[in-house]
Amino acid sequence: MQKELILEKIEQAAKILSEKDIDMWLIYVRETGNIKDPMMDMLVGTNATWQSAFIITKDGNTHAIIGSLEYENMKTIGTYKNIHPYLKSIKEKFLDVIEQIKPNKIAINYSRNSSLADGLTHGLYLELLDHLKDTDYINRFISSEEIVSTLRGRKSPKELELIKKAIKETLNIFDEVTNYMKPGMTEKQIASFVHNLVKERGYELAWDKEYCPSVFTGPDTAGAHSGPTDRIIEPGHVVNLDFGLKIDGYCSDLQRTWYILKPNEDTPPDEVQKGFNVIHEAITKAANELRAGKKGWEIDEVARNYIQINGYSEFPHGLGHQVGRSVHDGGALLGPKWERYGNLPFLEIEEGNVFTLEPRLTIDNYGIATIEEMVLVTNNGCEFLSERQKELYLIK
Repeated sequence: MQKELILEKIEQAAKILSEKDIDMWLIYVRETGNIKDPMMDMLVGTNATWQSAFIITKDGNTHAIIGSLEYENMKTIGTYKNIHPYLKSIKEKFLDVIEQIKPNKIAINYSRNSSLADGLTHGLYLELLDHLKDTDYINRFISSEEIVSTLRGRKSPKELELIKKAIKETLNIFDEVTNYMKPGMTEKQIASFVHNLVKERGYELAWDKEYCPSVFTGPDTAGAHSGPTDRIIEPGHVVNLDFGLKIDGYCSDLQRTWYILKPNEDTPPDEVQKGFNVIHEAITKAANELRAGKKGWEIDEVARNYIQINGYSEFPHGLGHQVGRSVHDGGALLGPKWERYGNLPFLEIEEGNVFTLEPRLTIDNYGIATIEEMVLVTNNGCEFLSERQKELYLIK
């Protein structure tokens, strides 16, 4: 499956290079066991010890220039058509291959906006300059940011299959949390229950264990990107869980909200129900506008405005990010025009992108209400990949 996926993405990369009229993409690495370029897993499928060059051209040709001791391994991996082992220095083989290709544009992995396209270390960049100092190729470097954004964003059929599996298993665990959760438990107990299920089933967490899952109960919680605490779940609390799995290299990222009924309650208070309904409708409205060709800020604005019109403060983050091999993947972001997001909210959304939709709001005196769904962008709209939370989960 891994080789199949890599060859699928290499073929896709070549089409993107041709589409953008970029002659060659160079992934230049060393000691990837210590510092790994984010594109190595997607496009190479193994590690590299010595200075190594992995090249994809717009006509679909591929070259791996590697230390001689890694030649047999690279042959076994089988992801590159032309393998060039070297003994003492990469320079000679590297220049030979470059001269064969004669590229006018060479994309390398540096970026001011995307960490996924910023895998070339400064030291290796200086090495590249040194290798090419006597040629004009030194003046032909461009950022790979657009290539990386497009490649990671356009999900292939096999990638979608794996993402759907991760989503399905995540939703199963949410169902088990609903059956397990009781007043008197702590946030940490809920997180431990989830961790045990993940371990039993042989899955990985989509992000750091410290706050995967994040669990928030009641008013004045620590908020997003914070780990669970000893805070006790009490009647009258709104409880939120932010959680994702990584299965076979692909991630999910979902959130669900519960309300802990008080002894005399059969239904949640009106203000709690209203908060949930506003979040649900904000997602619906954003999804109705989400389609290929739109800009991320336009979709964020739909949900953000709806929540504020209903009397709540704007949420302190973007509406949604892309998900794939990483839980924050791709380029375009469904986010506001804030400086902290750079150019990402201004990028064009593409068919095949997988996004989260995750607005939030605070219900005074009760807690945080949020739902996070995952959607696939299509040419005419979007398709929900996760079965939506349509009702507030109630715990007696």
